[in-house]
Amino acid sequence: MTSTLIVPRFQAWKQRLARPFRRPRPNLYTLAQHPDRMPRFVRDSPVAQRYLRLLAPIDWAHFPERDLETDWGAPTIPFAAFAAACLVKLDHNLLYMSSLRRYLADHPSLLWMLGFPLVFSARSAYGFDVDASLPTARHLTRLLRKAPNACFQYLLDETVRLLMLELRDLAPDFGSCISLDTKHILAWVKENNPKAYLKGGRFHKDQQPTGDPDCRLGCKRKHNQRSHNESPQTPLNDAVPASSVKVGEYYWGYASGVVATKVPGWCEVVLAELTQPFDRGDTTYFHPLMAQVKRRLGFYPPFGAFDAAFDAFYVYEAFHRAGGFAAVPFVLKGKTKLRTFDPDGLPLCKAGLPMPLKFTYTSRTTSIVVHEKGSYVCPLAYPEPSDQTCPIDDPHWPKGGCKTTLATSIGARIRHQLDRDCQAYKLVYKQRTATERINSLAKELGIERPKLRNGAAIANQNTLIYVLLNLRALQRVRQRKAAQS
Repeated sequence: MTSTLIVPRFQAWKQRLARPFRRPRPNLYTLAQHPDRMPRFVRDSPVAQRYLRLLAPIDWAHFPERDLETDWGAPTIPFAAFAAACLVKLDHNLLYMSSLRRYLADHPSLLWMLGFPLVFSARSAYGFDVDASLPTARHLTRLLRKAPNACFQYLLDETVRLLMLELRDLAPDFGSCISLDTKHILAWVKENNPKAYLKGGRFHKDQQPTGDPDCRLGCKRKHNQRSHNESPQTPLNDAVPASSVKVGEYYWGYASGVVATKVPGWCEVVLAELTQPFDRGDTTYFHPLMAQVKRRLGFYPPFGAFDAAFDAFYVYEAFHRAGGFAAVPFVLKGKTKLRTFDPDGLPLCKAGLPMPLKFTYTSRTTSIVVHEKGSYVCPLAYPEPSDQTCPIDDPHWPKGGCKTTLATSIGARIRHQLDRDCQAYKLVYKQRTATERINSLAKELGIERPKLRNGAAIANQNTLIYVLLNLRALQRVRQRKAAQS
């Protein structure tokens, strides 16, 4: 009778010991303000104090946390603790989640400080079982895949807010000039390994790699401009087989679009980021990224620097309406060079005559943006036929004269009329070095070849990479300002 009572009581006592501490611990921001709330082993840990200084400026109290009260049969890992641990992983150049788990096991002070649920242990000098308090490496990988990207975007919001406050006396026009660029990301699949033998070919978009169901085939390097003397048609003489023509470098993977602004002499700041499969065009990044920029800055930046892939009318229009201009190289499309316009905005034909608008229509196929296009015709043939003949005897005159179609947006005219030789254009275009530097720093953190096999996980890790770059920039700015004071 006695043994039957002791065993259940022992099991209940054992289960109570195995439960994580329910007593809430202060977040990182609070710990930095009140160091006395940390145990002595955390205060004496150089590693814990280093990451407290790096991560504490963020307002962790308003982090969009998930429900931690639901009992799933195991301790619920807070997304805030996981995000902070991933930032430690990236900062320490740890490739795998198993490496992160070992690093946290070797530094129990970090485990306590980051906010992981702790399992009580009377035998441990720290008061908790380090190994039992840590989730498995597989569960950490699952969290990176399942965590909503909005949680990590909040961290990017916070870093931009902090940098704006820190730099407002140094750069009153912070964010008024931005640059946008994309960075290719190679999927962790055998199709990207040139040494791997693949039956049936390597780059067929219909043969999805089994190693990553979300990656897509795309081209990394391809010329998007040609000289004015280069013909857009295939040459008839000295033709070469298509199989021997190298038109670009193809990979399976993703691309990360980033918007950055530069504070000369101080730092570059990431304002927005977006990760998409590699088959998406560069222009598909423009509107989502600029929406993020406007939300974080509170205004639409008047100046922007882009490469030739963004030579589109809606890019010029957006910055014109903001009171500035977009510095984008002109891309020769078709046989038409730079057009000229009359004061009323009508295009001029080769003879210098304004071409009247005959009709408009909605175009849904020539751009990612549904827009209105206008058909402009020869002024000597419309609206009434004229007795005059074409002054330059254009070859199109016997067929009714010149005809052209243009978007009716003001951006279509700015694209042709923008002075790309003036000093203002050159100064804005130089701001492209901001995104180039950000991409270089992100490459050092492993953005180009992630050891992940899922699109959501890669997108979340990319966001955290840019959060870490902003946190490092914030730390450098504060240290430099403190040294100067």
